[in-house]
Amino acid sequence: MDLFEYQGKQYFARYDIPVSAGDVAVTVDQAVAAADKAGYPVVVKAQVQVGGRGKAGGIKLAENADEVRLHAGNILGMDIKGHVVKRVWVENASDIAEEYYASFTLDRGAKKHLLMLSAEGGVEIEVVAERNPDAIVKLHIDPVDGLSRETAHKAAVDAKIPAKALDGVADILVKLYRCYTEGDCDLAEINPLILKPTGEVHALDAKVSLDGNADFRHPEWEEFRATEELDAREQLAREKGLQYIGLDGTVGIIANGAGLAMSTLDVVNQVGGTAANFLDIGGGANADLMASALEVINSDQNVKSIFINIFGGITRGEEVAKGIVEALGRVKLRAPIVIRLDGTNAEEGRSILANAGIPESQLTSKPTMLEAAEAAVALAK
Repeated sequence: MDLFEYQGKQYFARYDIPVSAGDVAVTVDQAVAAADKAGYPVVVKAQVQVGGRGKAGGIKLAENADEVRLHAGNILGMDIKGHVVKRVWVENASDIAEEYYASFTLDRGAKKHLLMLSAEGGVEIEVVAERNPDAIVKLHIDPVDGLSRETAHKAAVDAKIPAKALDGVADILVKLYRCYTEGDCDLAEINPLILKPTGEVHALDAKVSLDGNADFRHPEWEEFRATEELDAREQLAREKGLQYIGLDGTVGIIANGAGLAMSTLDVVNQVGGTAANFLDIGGGANADLMASALEVINSDQNVKSIFINIFGGITRGEEVAKGIVEALGRVKLRAPIVIRLDGTNAEEGRSILANAGIPESQLTSKPTMLEAAEAAVALAK
């Protein structure tokens, strides 16, 4: 679950990471009240989960209440890259001497946490990596050992953080690591991490993604769900209890298992197609589950074909086939299905599909994942 900037800053504050005084507002009057409380000058910032807010006019400095009214009125309702601004964050403006970058995430390949730190902040880390990769320090952290202040200080030195900011940056890195680990984050990023003229180091922005697998440890996360923005497909999938992520392609994907679903996306891309989604139905593929999955896929107007990729282990092929046949009786699809069915009782499953009287224009079976992907991509085109 991705948090808005203001929620990320509130999350940071729980771990004593210094952030600017401010408040969130959904109306112009609330924005003025927040500015009065924070103290002028203030910055009015659009709260959308997309980059480029500043260039789009979604971040404005205000010296007084009249300017807050003007900027908040213009920003609320603004469309930034397809995201409509429903709320603004109004915070006390900070004087900036220098800007840095800091983040923690998980390096799954190394099976360790990863710190990325750079003395070049204020721009996307991908831009820094492309322009000057040596400007980014990458440090793997063993979860058992954690991050000591000494290690954080050395990382700051290696990143060529100026001497006047070393202690402040090291202190925030330790706190940010604690937020990342104890707070169960997938990502905890500060960009920019600023040095004020007064010598204080301060988080001017916050990007936080929470690990949904840790929900059971954090009942307080429910407050974040109330503001979570899902598109119509993702909302429908959540209501039906499906593991679904919407994408921008034309081939709808249904697979059993996250690894197989990811591989299916890759092979569709490999043969020249684009996936419309990630959808993992897990170990079960009964009629109710398959109907729910097809209903969600069918709700996406961009889907031109549907690729069902099932490898039976615990999941049995004949149950998958029965589920598909029954589901097709419930859901009127706009797009044809290509299925690859393999593994436990796959031959029996393919026989059930072949004898179900489903027109070939509606359902085609292919023996391999590659052939099925090629067929689905051809149909989508």
